[in-house]
Amino acid sequence: MTIAYRIMKPEDIVAGLSLCRSARWNQLQRDWEIFLSLGPRDCRVALAEEKIVGTVTTISYDRAFSWIGMVLVDPDYRRMGIGKGLLEEALHILASEETVKLDATPDGRQVYLKLGFKDEYPLSRMSAIIDQEKLTASTARPMQDKDLETIAQFDREFFGANRKPLLKWLFEGAPQYAFVMEGLGGIQGYCLGRKGFNFMQIGPIVAENTKIAQELASAALSNCIGQPVILDVLHHHSEWLSWVTETGFVEQRPFIRMFHGLNRFPGIPEKQFAIAGPEFG
Repeated sequence: MTIAYRIMKPEDIVAGLSLCRSARWNQLQRDWEIFLSLGPRDCRVALAEEKIVGTVTTISYDRAFSWIGMVLVDPDYRRMGIGKGLLEEALHILASEETVKLDATPDGRQVYLKLGFKDEYPLSRMSAIIDQEKLTASTARPMQDKDLETIAQFDREFFGANRKPLLKWLFEGAPQYAFVMEGLGGIQGYCLGRKGFNFMQIGPIVAENTKIAQELASAALSNCIGQPVILDVLHHHSEWLSWVTETGFVEQRPFIRMFHGLNRFPGIPEKQFAIAGPEFG
């Protein structure tokens, strides 16, 4: 069977959502729209006999590094090399980029290793239905529009690149999960979140230390009582992982952060307590 690849268009979002539902992924229409908004010509679909059977997205962050996500293949068309073909399409799009990153499942990792990717560090997707009794009162304050510029500057050092457009999109979509912690020196941490088909996702959570991360997470999670929630957490702080577990979260599945190229802008992973999601980094 011949598989063709072309640029993803807004009218293809319906097919992308269908693939998400088949895979039990969490993305909504709004998630697909931000990919196409940030890179109108930088996402691809795979077609078999004019039917969309796969997708891949890419995002470039401030020329520091780029991101591959949303590698989806129709269940009826798996094991035909389509996933590998989509990744090769993405790498071709990003051929001029010094560094390309992604978050891989253990199975996906084997494919990425063959394409020249290297391991950076592990993450875990943690899920819970939030119980108010397991949360403590938080001193974090709600984020405001006027905070975005300062937060983007704060985030850039720790993430490794400027991602203000994505942060703004997250804030506008779910301000009820957006909180800030401040000290005498200014911003000490922030968190954002978004709605999903299966659960709410809290992240990114970027903070100077574990205590601040806990305050931010508590504030956001207090708006998710009784609802299913996920956190995609980094493993750098045992105290943070213990708190997440004590709050009721259990591991749903692991990820491995991987990179292709030089990785000159790794950010400061120790200050990143939860990511925006494996499709965004």
